[in-house]
Amino acid sequence: MSETLGWVATTLFVSSYFFRQPALLRVAQMSGATLWIVYGAMIGATPVIVANGLVFGAAAWTLLRQRLQATSAV
Repeated sequence: MSETLGWVATTLFVSSYFFRQPALLRVAQMSGATLWIVYGAMIGATPVIVANGLVFGAAAWTLLRQRLQATSAV
């Protein structure tokens, strides 16, 4: 089960590089990072959890910043 989750997370994260819309890219990155965090918890790999927590945070911050800039420009 954990190996399958790892492959799904890999596929989702790599596919995010093909998104053209920045918001979709960030959502895909956050989704992939979430799957990696679950995977890391399943196998007891703290570095995987921490690294992907940082990826999730960076993607979420970038998405939030983009949305705030879009609403303040209106």
